[in-house]
Amino acid sequence: MIIAASLVLVAAAGCFSFRLVRGPSLADRVIALDGLLVVGLAAITARAVRTGDGAFLPVVVVLTLVGFIGTAMVSRFIEESER
Repeated sequence: MIIAASLVLVAAAGCFSFRLVRGPSLADRVIALDGLLVVGLAAITARAVRTGDGAFLPVVVVLTLVGFIGTAMVSRFIEESER
């Protein structure tokens, strides 16, 4: 099951990386970067489940908050620059 989840995460990371490089707009790139962050967080969580060690779970919570705040700030910047 972990192998299947890892394959899905690798495929998602590839798709998000493609969108990050090729994205026609800043919003596309921001969403792709946020998606890559989510994939990384899912990989950390899958590792925690596999090993039974929850030492990195506080890191997941902090990175989730940082990702949310960063995405919100960039979206606000995009909104202001369109005016």
